[in-house]
Amino acid sequence: MMSSDTFIPGWLQHLLIVLLKLTLSCASPVRVANETACTARGAASYILVFTGHWSSQMFPKQYPLFRPPAQWSKLVAVTHNDQYQLWQEGAPASLGVQIFAELGVTVELGKEAKEARKRKALGSMYRTAGIPAGVGHSSTELLLLPRSPLLSLMVKVIPSPDWFVGIDSLNLCEMGQWKQEVTIDLHPYDAGTDSGFTFSSPNFPTTPPENITMITSQRPNHPANSFYYPRLTELPPLATVWLKRQTRSPVRQQNHVSNHILPHHTKPQQFSETPLDCEVSLWSSWGLCMGPCSRGGVRHRTRYILLKPANSGAPCPELEEQSQCTPHNCLTQQ
Repeated sequence: MMSSDTFIPGWLQHLLIVLLKLTLSCASPVRVANETACTARGAASYILVFTGHWSSQMFPKQYPLFRPPAQWSKLVAVTHNDQYQLWQEGAPASLGVQIFAELGVTVELGKEAKEARKRKALGSMYRTAGIPAGVGHSSTELLLLPRSPLLSLMVKVIPSPDWFVGIDSLNLCEMGQWKQEVTIDLHPYDAGTDSGFTFSSPNFPTTPPENITMITSQRPNHPANSFYYPRLTELPPLATVWLKRQTRSPVRQQNHVSNHILPHHTKPQQFSETPLDCEVSLWSSWGLCMGPCSRGGVRHRTRYILLKPANSGAPCPELEEQSQCTPHNCLTQQ
């Protein structure tokens, strides 16, 4: 019996191989160069206002008052397309995000942005000065192009192990139109690179690093956590970002660092106070039974306050308790 190669000419084999490769390439998933391509005509100019709401009334637990007091780092914002991601919940932090979340330093973020710009995945990077208090404003002007309509930003919570607030890939161009105004409430995130529970925790690297997660009123589920408020279903906004499209182009700045005077119609948001319940330690062991044998003795035990109540939170319970007992030096009558 003759082999099958005898019946298939070489040119036909080559043609079949080419057709097979073409079929496989068409069947495999192909990533579109820019799935969020904006069809709007021309660029869009925005003013961005970051407002911190981190006050002792809204977040009374372990509120930092000194060394250092509650404050915000510089804001870092980038315009980009879907081929770049500054950070993402559920994904590991890049080296640049880790250094910024832990130290507030932007050098490595700048290097990562430079590499993304070479791939035409990133438009521009913008920065604002830090805010020296938990409540305050910073602002800058942005220029978004149709090829990079997404906005991402980060601001470090100071002091904190590796906590930040931010926006991940906000699309400012939808249905071929630039959005006119956007307001977004920001909540804290954990970069997953430091295992500290409190604002002033010492450096304690997470090994291996974990993914970025949102910090909620009940997660991490540990009383020591600075944002642990079990009575709340969700935390109040720690900060807010307000974006307003402008009719003029922004003033060109070489370093893209800005702090503008806020528009007159920007009004501070009002939030209710967050109640903080008293927290006490466990009872100590009972003390010695003291007293005369004729009347019987009394023993005591104590506990102490771990966290004082604030903003109409539950008051502290009794810190001392006593009970009757028989002194150890008294003989029990038979």
